[in-house]
Amino acid sequence: MESTKTKKGQNQFGDFQTPAALADEVCRLLAAQSFCPATIVEPTCGQGAFVHAALAHFPDAQVIGVEINPAYVEELSKSLQGETRATIELGDFFGVDWQAKLLQFPQPILIVGNPPWVTNAQQSLFQSDNLPEKSNFQKQSGIDAITGKSNFDISEWMIRRLISLLADNDAQIAMLCKTMVARKALHAAWKESLPIAQAEIRKIDAAEHFGVAVDACLFTCTLGGTNATTVCPTFPTLDANAAESELGLVDQSLVRDLHNFQRWKHLAGESPYQWRSGIKHDCSKVMELRAEGKRFRNGLGETVELETDYLFPMLKSSEVAAGAAEPSRWMLVPQRKTADPTDKIEQLAPNTWSYLQRHGELLDRRRSSIYRRRPRFSVFGIGDYTFAPWKVAISGFYKRLQFAVIGSAGDKPIVVDDTVYFLPCQSEREAQLLAKLLHSEPAQQFYASQIFWDAKRPITVDLLKRLDLQALAKELGAEDKLADLIATRLV
Repeated sequence: MESTKTKKGQNQFGDFQTPAALADEVCRLLAAQSFCPATIVEPTCGQGAFVHAALAHFPDAQVIGVEINPAYVEELSKSLQGETRATIELGDFFGVDWQAKLLQFPQPILIVGNPPWVTNAQQSLFQSDNLPEKSNFQKQSGIDAITGKSNFDISEWMIRRLISLLADNDAQIAMLCKTMVARKALHAAWKESLPIAQAEIRKIDAAEHFGVAVDACLFTCTLGGTNATTVCPTFPTLDANAAESELGLVDQSLVRDLHNFQRWKHLAGESPYQWRSGIKHDCSKVMELRAEGKRFRNGLGETVELETDYLFPMLKSSEVAAGAAEPSRWMLVPQRKTADPTDKIEQLAPNTWSYLQRHGELLDRRRSSIYRRRPRFSVFGIGDYTFAPWKVAISGFYKRLQFAVIGSAGDKPIVVDDTVYFLPCQSEREAQLLAKLLHSEPAQQFYASQIFWDAKRPITVDLLKRLDLQALAKELGAEDKLADLIATRLV
């Protein structure tokens, strides 16, 4: 990634060339380790920074570069004339039979490089053929695949493919990639019980080297051998001598800081409270409005008169993160539960029904298939919990563990959007106690040990539900208070 100003071809193929100085630094680091490759393969070699660096730092290794761009192949081949240890081949990573090809090379094998830093969705936008065969390789559940979680980085697919092929061989993989990609590839390998003998994540400054604002790293993993590990030290820089933390696998989940997690792991478990997501409607211009006197203005700039039966005060994710207590807008909520019919709105609130009908085409075009075969104008992620009079909420997008107590506005409960997670509460006392527990040092450190702040959505329901609130209350001497509140809920 040489610049943030990329050409169309760069976007299509994820073609961001590695600076020669960075490739040299990486190969110098690898050469100083005990792994001594007989063969080095750069599977997306581009203009050849890693090929040249590998030749310089591994004088006894054969170097093979594979590249999809014929102009790069010609240019690199010319620059290597007279170099007998290097072979440059024209080939598409996704078209090469790597299983057969890798068996041809003398071991140990080092796979090194900088695979494309783009997602399959981005390449599809450019109508690129430079994609792996479509499959649910992440093994997402149906709803995760439907709602977009099946989008993945091309480099993740490549790295996982190489780890799988080389798992039982004397091999090492060393790739520049997004830190998130490294974690996902490592997590998948650990869950599949592939023999990772050693792994490291060494952070690099992507802004300095590639002109992009993303958390990136050199990810290395050594394969084969009999002593497998599920621990990976993370280093603050490429040349750091000491790790800043260790990530690892605990009960099939990835933990960012094993040391802190071990300190508070006794707080893990099932909780009597269930974390919920806010309302998903996927059409904010129609479904979210601002009050203007007795009328409402939608995101299309229209001023409309609506009954208040289906309107609820709402807080956006950014407002929850900022600690806002007063709602700035209203959400149109056509149902109390997901399966509820919506045609009854015509009789109960004719203006609202007319408004929905008028914007039916926009609502019908919502892309997510979760709306299919449901009543027209349906929303998702809704139930009795949505209308709880009090909530303890947190934004999934912001890089802080800040929980907000949310009440009602007038006689209506405040609702939140689907990027907010919350615990429904029946009283302010209950909400305030839960918020106090969640802001305690044990809770904050328990969660922080497992949060990867560079993730697109660092806070998730899966993360939040790992904490047993009863165990936390016991830790803090508030067990009886919480038990009283739970008993009151059950009456």
